[in-house]
Amino acid sequence: MTMHRRRLVLITIAATLATLGALGATVGAVVFFGGYYDISSTKLHFQPVHTVLEQGMRESVRHHARNVQPPAFVAQAKTLTVSTGGSPSPALLRGAGLYRDNCVVCHGAPGVAQDDIGKSMQPVPGPLADASRRWRPNELYWITRHGIKMSGMPAWEFHLADEDLWAVVGFLVALPELSPQAYAQVTKQAGAQPRAPRPERAHADAGRGRLALSQYACNACHVIPGVTGPDTFVGPPLKDLAARKYIAGHLPNSAANLARWIRDPRQINPQTAMPAMDVTESDARDMAAYLLSQ
Repeated sequence: MTMHRRRLVLITIAATLATLGALGATVGAVVFFGGYYDISSTKLHFQPVHTVLEQGMRESVRHHARNVQPPAFVAQAKTLTVSTGGSPSPALLRGAGLYRDNCVVCHGAPGVAQDDIGKSMQPVPGPLADASRRWRPNELYWITRHGIKMSGMPAWEFHLADEDLWAVVGFLVALPELSPQAYAQVTKQAGAQPRAPRPERAHADAGRGRLALSQYACNACHVIPGVTGPDTFVGPPLKDLAARKYIAGHLPNSAANLARWIRDPRQINPQTAMPAMDVTESDARDMAAYLLSQ
């Protein structure tokens, strides 16, 4: 093949690929902007799409959790279950109560179905009765702490202390050994399990405050600079907050007062529609530091 002919072939291939790419982009734009793609939960993903997304999630979790070290009691959890005649440790009982109170609604348990919200989600939250056979403890911890985007799995980092996260993981390790009767017994034995307090930090961290604003769902009602969220008008936008003289109309603007407002707005203004979000003092200071830096 002559040099000229080879060049013509390459140009033809490049032009064909460019045309196919433009055609694909056009079709995609028509489907996207025409609203033809069905985003409803009653329309299942195609199986190849589901498989690819799940594999990507698995590889991501394995990569990000690779350096997480589980505490010793997690490895011993299987030997301490009621189904093997052992006595559950306090950590395992704590994990059982926390799982019952926070996880069953979406994931179910041995002999316990998911609630309607869990049954209807897409992708469907998988049962965790065999989770420890598919995931290592460090991976279960990472998923529980950080959640999974676009799946409905929340991040519990801002809502459960680290000891509670590991207690849940320990219980997940033991869960495959539990019959429905054993699960019912151990969760009954666990009784009420209030969440452990998360540690307070001495100094505000604006970077952590940015994450806290999303984990407390502040971006559901407010447009916040640097925090991804909907274009909402439920609450006022929080841009240039440092330039405002007052908070809530009469409270002098300062980091301490903003943190107070975030923690308990109705104590400052009983008529406000802004709810208390159970924000810790440390998280409120972090959120105030971020907002006042924008």
